[in-house]
Amino acid sequence: MRPIGFSTGALARGDFRRALRLLQNHHVHTVELSALRMDELEPLVTSLPDLDLQNFTFTSIHAPSRFDLQAESGVIQILSSPQAADYPIVVHPDVIFTPALWRRFGGRLLIENMDKRKSVGRTVAELQTVFDLLPDAKFCFDIGHARQVDPTMTEAAFLLRAFGERLAEVHISEVNTASRHDPISLNATSAFQRVAKWIPQDIPVILEPLIDKGQSDLDTEIRRARQALQFERPAAA
Repeated sequence: MRPIGFSTGALARGDFRRALRLLQNHHVHTVELSALRMDELEPLVTSLPDLDLQNFTFTSIHAPSRFDLQAESGVIQILSSPQAADYPIVVHPDVIFTPALWRRFGGRLLIENMDKRKSVGRTVAELQTVFDLLPDAKFCFDIGHARQVDPTMTEAAFLLRAFGERLAEVHISEVNTASRHDPISLNATSAFQRVAKWIPQDIPVILEPLIDKGQSDLDTEIRRARQALQFERPAAA
């Protein structure tokens, strides 16, 4: 069974402790600790030694999604602290200004494909330039971003086939025209199923639909994610 969990930011924006309690109450063992906003990063990393994460079989950290060149070294310094040493780090390619500084993370660095707002990281060609500079980095595949960029899911298939050996985490949600992460719809489910065969069953899947204001609920979205990533295996010869 696929390991499926949630981003803490989707459950409780800015309150990772509350999100962790919700996940533990629902016996979810896969989590991404969200620090999408700059002011969330240091409190999260500082708190890591005190968080009860022993029941989670996979835990990653999502670095801030927006900062400038002047803030880059500070972000890297925080992420390089001993408290964060054991965690994969998801990062958007458009905030990697100085690749040499990010190489210290090696295979713990997970590069995420982007939505249509961004000018980098949306396609195989754009991501390849990033991986050329960070050859040890792995891949975080955002299936909702890929569908928004190309609703036919052709580019999604290209991404998975090109970087499948690097695949370390999957993000799943419906990404709307305003690039917001919504609950998974039936249309999204059907689209995602077209490429599910290229996502190994053991890769951790992180749900990102915003449900912090009752847009959906945790169990419903996990069920939808499982359905969206189902595919029929060919019969044995």
